[in-house]
Amino acid sequence: MAGATAASTNGPPTARKRRTGRAPIQRSTSGAHPDDRDPQTVGRSLDRLIGERGWSRDINVHTILGRWGVLVGPMLAQHTTPEAYRDTVITVRADSTAWATQLRHLAPRLVATLNDQLGDGTVTKITILGPDGPTWKRGRLSVRDGRGPRDTYG
Repeated sequence: MAGATAASTNGPPTARKRRTGRAPIQRSTSGAHPDDRDPQTVGRSLDRLIGERGWSRDINVHTILGRWGVLVGPMLAQHTTPEAYRDTVITVRADSTAWATQLRHLAPRLVATLNDQLGDGTVTKITILGPDGPTWKRGRLSVRDGRGPRDTYG
């Protein structure tokens, strides 16, 4: 064992190779220009995720529904509320039948405005619901299988 150590340390000196030219170095940094490997902002990362997953239409619709007052105006927004969006149809509930009628007259213009902001074909129809009527189904004086308020006026 001692001989093996002596041979390895006492051997001929190895000459170091000197670099005459520079070889290209593979860098793991992107350099001076932005690249996908650079740290990204949260907004840019979310935009890329939304695009990859195909969520852009749903998010646009929910953004528009959140901005309902800006689209239809403050007066109409006070009396109408968007309730749902399914299969290119938006369902809107009005406070009264008068406001429901007003919204029915404005529906074609509103569909065009929404399609301008979301892209063609996103909204094809607006379903307008009037106010919910009172129900006589609950309470201690309700009658099962009754005809509603007509049964109370003998």
